[in-house]
Amino acid sequence: MTTKYAFFEGRIVPIDEAKISIMTHAFNYGTGCFEGIRAYWNRDEEQLYVFKLREHYDRFLRSCHILFISLPYGVDELCSATLELLRKEGFREDTYIRPLAYKADTGIGVRLHDLEDQFALFATPFGKYIEKEEGAKVGVSSWRRINDNAVPARAKITGAYINSALIKTDAVMNGFDEAIVLTQEGHVSEGSAENLFIVRDGKLITSPVTDDILEGITRSTLIELAGKELAIETIERPIDRTELYVAEEAFFCGTGVQIVAITEIDHRPVQTGKIGPIVTQLRDLYFSIARGEREDYMEWITPVYAVVHAV
Repeated sequence: MTTKYAFFEGRIVPIDEAKISIMTHAFNYGTGCFEGIRAYWNRDEEQLYVFKLREHYDRFLRSCHILFISLPYGVDELCSATLELLRKEGFREDTYIRPLAYKADTGIGVRLHDLEDQFALFATPFGKYIEKEEGAKVGVSSWRRINDNAVPARAKITGAYINSALIKTDAVMNGFDEAIVLTQEGHVSEGSAENLFIVRDGKLITSPVTDDILEGITRSTLIELAGKELAIETIERPIDRTELYVAEEAFFCGTGVQIVAITEIDHRPVQTGKIGPIVTQLRDLYFSIARGEREDYMEWITPVYAVVHAV
């Protein structure tokens, strides 16, 4: 199936009608923000489940706040619009949802204040972000992560993703599946568009939110699951580059990337060079919850279609 509709300027319209001018401020200056939300298809139940819908819109509105974007919608209205759009599309497969808020004025002049704000939303069928989910080969990028005092990485700002694009393209053109990027100070930050974990001494280690990372919803989910379900401690602290080379396991996570095992870093195998046991357990647990297969985590997911109960 393909994308047929969008929520645009307050209503659902055919996707071909959801257009902006080339003079739009956000198109010229990158003055917009977005979210990435996943919905998972459960074939047995014939149900599409949206994963942590409200949490994503909470973060979306925080990004808006940083950019002086004021929308006429709260979290409830944004959730309702998303579910309405998904029902209109009728997807029966894994789906990616993309809300956008942006400065909609047409004209020249870079600023954030005294501009019209608009909201748009579309969804599209989507599978893997990185093809080799169980064994990605990555390299440490020569590019550095944007700094919070220049362009805040904790907000999903459209213009900021040129940093991610430079990192990703450089990695792929050098023969890697993905990249790991360092902060300006030289600590490990994250992937081009993913959070990062390593395993040392049986514990998860991940960069703190002060090391120019996106405050990931999947990241916080895995920290909770690791402790609650697997009795594995997570330590948030700065990570040195060479720690990557001696890690027992390593993986990326995020809404788009989901959970991707890293099996090689800078041409050095991670332990055996194969997906490790902790990453395997976390992947299995995450997908079972996201697809609605765990009754004890149903509050994390939102069903799209009406549930028909047998009489």
